[in-house]
Amino acid sequence: MAQIGLTKARSLGAIAEAIEQSGGSTTRVFAKAELPIDLLQEPDKLLLLRDQVRLLAFAVEEIGDPALPAKLSSNIGALGLGPLGRRVCAAATLGEAIACAEAETPRLLQTATWTGLAKVDRGSALYGYQITESIDIGRQINEVLALGYLLDVVRYFMGPGWRPERAIVTGATLPARSEIEAALDCEVAFGGPTAGLILPADCLKTVNPTPYRLIEDPDARPMPIYGDFAACVEHLLLLGMHAERPSIARVSGRLGMSRRSLQRRLTEERVTFAEIQQRVLLGKAKEMLAGSDLSINQMAFELGYSDPAHFSRAFQNWVGVPPSTWRRARKDPDPARSQCGFRLHDSSRTSSRNMCSETSDNST
Repeated sequence: MAQIGLTKARSLGAIAEAIEQSGGSTTRVFAKAELPIDLLQEPDKLLLLRDQVRLLAFAVEEIGDPALPAKLSSNIGALGLGPLGRRVCAAATLGEAIACAEAETPRLLQTATWTGLAKVDRGSALYGYQITESIDIGRQINEVLALGYLLDVVRYFMGPGWRPERAIVTGATLPARSEIEAALDCEVAFGGPTAGLILPADCLKTVNPTPYRLIEDPDARPMPIYGDFAACVEHLLLLGMHAERPSIARVSGRLGMSRRSLQRRLTEERVTFAEIQQRVLLGKAKEMLAGSDLSINQMAFELGYSDPAHFSRAFQNWVGVPPSTWRRARKDPDPARSQCGFRLHDSSRTSSRNMCSETSDNST
């Protein structure tokens, strides 16, 4: 069963900055990629890998600079990848650093990709990168981005002047090849089955000259939805809340599958789209009731309801009381105390049928 690629939004800030510095429109690029610009404020937020790849492709198109991916990753460097980069740069040898990247990348930064070592011949190795998900738009552009990070990892151990035997991207041609080579400071070839760096195998034994000192890292949170399709759908619904109340048609389109295929995958995980949608709407409603001063009417429209009464009725079906009552009880100094015959954390009174009744119109 195909895996859905996910990545963290921490690299989007550098993309947005490059667009602005070149006189382009960040708003236009994010709109073309169908991504909320609010992601710039949430570096650990998850998004589809294909969406990040498309965003980068649209950024290159916006500013007319095919070398942008190489410049971005070269400037950000391995340590700019957050917890993953810090762990890699703390490894004792280059070989251990690459092994760490292979193990930790899908856990801390990005799924549906492979990065690691492959033997080329007796004296050489490939430090490679590959997207394992089926992605068409921007694949090579993303490989160029990855090359900058791979080079920075190796140069952390070998020194800033180190060059690989050659760098490789997939495909038969490479637009702006000379500009990309200048940004990466190495030769780039094309046509290989996997992007990466060809390096002497002996380099893998190189000892880390300046090991990064790891301390307790509060940002080292694992990818919470790795391998969980239902949770991936839930995450896409949360992302969609930035713009509109997302439908099953929109979510299936973002995942590159038919509506029927999406429903079948969810059935295999014993959940329905309506149940996931209800969970997202209820969670967002509680968040807004507890943390904002918006009126109930404003909240209803923010959540995609055309009629505030429809929202109030749905919320009461889910929780057992109207949203205004829940908000008053939430502000009580003793949240565990019963209010109006219910407890804030208790939604068990609601049957599965009622939980889905107010969302079924968007799931069919």
